[in-house]
Amino acid sequence: MIHPTAIIDPQAVVDATVEVGPYAIIDAHVRVGPHCLVGPHAHLTGHTTIGTGNVFHTGCVIGDAPQDLKYHNEPTRLRIGDHNVFREFVTVHRSSKIEGETVLGSHCLLMVNSHVAHNGRLGDHVILANGALLGGYVQVEDRAFISGNCLVHQFVRVGTLAMMQGGSAISMDLPPFAMARGDNAICGLNTVGLRRAGFTPEERQELKRLYHQLFRGRVALREAVREALPQYASGPCARFLKFVVESKRGICRDYSRRINAAAASASEET
Repeated sequence: MIHPTAIIDPQAVVDATVEVGPYAIIDAHVRVGPHCLVGPHAHLTGHTTIGTGNVFHTGCVIGDAPQDLKYHNEPTRLRIGDHNVFREFVTVHRSSKIEGETVLGSHCLLMVNSHVAHNGRLGDHVILANGALLGGYVQVEDRAFISGNCLVHQFVRVGTLAMMQGGSAISMDLPPFAMARGDNAICGLNTVGLRRAGFTPEERQELKRLYHQLFRGRVALREAVREALPQYASGPCARFLKFVVESKRGICRDYSRRINAAAASASEET
């Protein structure tokens, strides 16, 4: 089950069912749960705890030190759930402070060259496509989909079932069920994701009405939220509104409104 070229520190705790490939390295303070597969040249390090059934493909570096100048080699932590897949050359860094930790849930797929920075928190069934980059302290809720070469600024939150189109970049919060496009813009709801997740037609229609009320109406977002709160006391819409109200970085704005504003400004200049 363990290739003779693999290097496993005697202090590491590795379940007897784990398979370890050629030239893989498992350092001290790493705990690997049952039925995990550690591929060739993968490196598991730091104070890292790994659950059941995780798969680490070639060249992964999991639990290395954070890219934070304030970090000074403290024994910080990374915690990984069950049945996640880390494809080739994925990097996940441990936290930058002892009182925090980087956390990945279960059933996530991190594709080639994706990166989760220190103190990130991913829920369950999250997908990061090739080259997706998450900055420090980013929070990604369940079933979010971050497409290829997307950038998420530190401290940003990505809501449940939100989706980022390829090449998007956000430094503001992306609400649940919304679709990100371009820079800090959204272009509607993740309707395919909502259907696949079992949302009823009535729930999807209600979310659509709320989206238009908040982002395509005639009043500012803050006023639109104030008007919407009494109308949606429960269900997905209430969750959407709660996320918006709790935002500290601000919320991505609708793409069409930004395009219209840019066209109006250009018209005034000419």
